[in-house]
Amino acid sequence: MRAAIGRFGAAHVLAFGLPLALLAGAWGSQLFGGLYPCQLCHWQRWPHYAALAIAGLAFFVPGAGVRRALVLLAAVAIAVSGGIGIAHAGVEYGWWPGFTACTSTLQLGGLDAAGRLDAIMHAPLVRCDRAPWTLAGISLAGFNAIFSLAGAATIFLLTLTRSVR
Repeated sequence: MRAAIGRFGAAHVLAFGLPLALLAGAWGSQLFGGLYPCQLCHWQRWPHYAALAIAGLAFFVPGAGVRRALVLLAAVAIAVSGGIGIAHAGVEYGWWPGFTACTSTLQLGGLDAAGRLDAIMHAPLVRCDRAPWTLAGISLAGFNAIFSLAGAATIFLLTLTRSVR
């Protein structure tokens, strides 16, 4: 890890590692914890996918200036996810009304009409205004906002105070 930080810079490693860790946590809670994502949860993931791709690309481009720009762009994407996390947490905590429909996880492939109706009627409804899990009163959306915004600010500070190699 120290060699990666020395070669690419702490900001670059954080710009890649933070969305990777947050996405791993989101997918882990979905696949192993049974916490199905709502529409706003999905919206929070997309900027992290973008940040992961952008920061990953920055490992392979020549020139410190281009790498620095890509790392900063990844930080912007991470901050966008944090902003969506604030919006989602506000909906969960009742600070403002939701602005999206709730979602459901349907698997309709290969079913006949009766099977599809049964799947629709028994699919879990995932509400955007209810936090399925909290720790110390902070929901997953709240944690995403905290980690994403703090991480993006750290990346910006590291990039402005140190060179991205």
